[in-house]
Amino acid sequence: MRSLLLAIHLVILPLFPPLFAGPLGLMLPTDNDAIFSADPSKFYMYTDRNFEGVQSKPWQGGTYGFSRNQKRTSVGIVYTRLHEGVDIRPVRRDDSGNPLDDIYSIMDGTVVYVNASSTGSNYGRYIVVHHDWGYGPFFSLYAHLSSATATLGQKVRAGQPIAKMGYTGAGINRERAHVHVEFNMLLSDRFQVWYDRHFTSKNNHGIYNGFNLTGMDIAALLKAHRANPNLTIDQFLASQELHYKVLIPGGKKLDFLRRYPFLGRNVNSVMFPKSWEFSFTATGIPLAIEPNKQQVSYPTVTYVKPSGTDHSYLTAGRLSGSGSTAKLSPSGSRYMQLISDSF
Repeated sequence: MRSLLLAIHLVILPLFPPLFAGPLGLMLPTDNDAIFSADPSKFYMYTDRNFEGVQSKPWQGGTYGFSRNQKRTSVGIVYTRLHEGVDIRPVRRDDSGNPLDDIYSIMDGTVVYVNASSTGSNYGRYIVVHHDWGYGPFFSLYAHLSSATATLGQKVRAGQPIAKMGYTGAGINRERAHVHVEFNMLLSDRFQVWYDRHFTSKNNHGIYNGFNLTGMDIAALLKAHRANPNLTIDQFLASQELHYKVLIPGGKKLDFLRRYPFLGRNVNSVMFPKSWEFSFTATGIPLAIEPNKQQVSYPTVTYVKPSGTDHSYLTAGRLSGSGSTAKLSPSGSRYMQLISDSF
């Protein structure tokens, strides 16, 4: 049935190119569709967990967001490690237990990066596809592959096979074979300059290094798109929860805002503001960018969702503090440098 639907899709779609800022045309990255079922454990690959001496294999460890590294705090158990994508378990294996699943592009796009090496990245072998509906470049990433079948520069359609599932990369074995899928925004075109200032190791992946890609909630996006096939990215991001705001020194145009102009609020009110205020989800996805009259010398937190525990646990370590007070950690400062090209 899927091959028939894909054949129809490939025949009809070229006659109707995507409209400006139009629907996403989103499809699942494998034949596993249990994310829409009453039992999502059949969709997600589990993680091996040892918490306070208790061994477990929770499928929730394969979900997007803060789903790993439990910590007991004064407000209860919190999950402190950010997982920027979803880990999808195979639906087919051979007699030796090797996964047989094809990996499909989740949307129309162009292959912009193929890492054919099983080493040199926690992702193992991975492939990145560029998507653009007229309001900014977005990137889907598929990791831990056995092999990539699509090639650099190839244009692909939603639902077109681009790779084979595997278990390459750090911490993955045959039993836990899965594909890790992300849906990202690009932080900086000048990533290499930022990287060289903070790392001594070689960057083997150019601007498609994972540090330069910030992953939004792809699971929520898949479900929202199923409920509304006409959904657009700006509509989806408008539904995400604000967690904190940061003022960044102004006096210049922002390349990030140039790439994603739909995030701008009141940007025509002033050409070179004293500062720019970014609004973020807890996972670091920018929701809005607005000029501000306040002068700041360095990135400054102006709002955080109040919490009874350390903000570092809830923001991938980018903020510190608790209650309604927060400041940027060193990693948070580096993140703001990257997204604002302030380096």
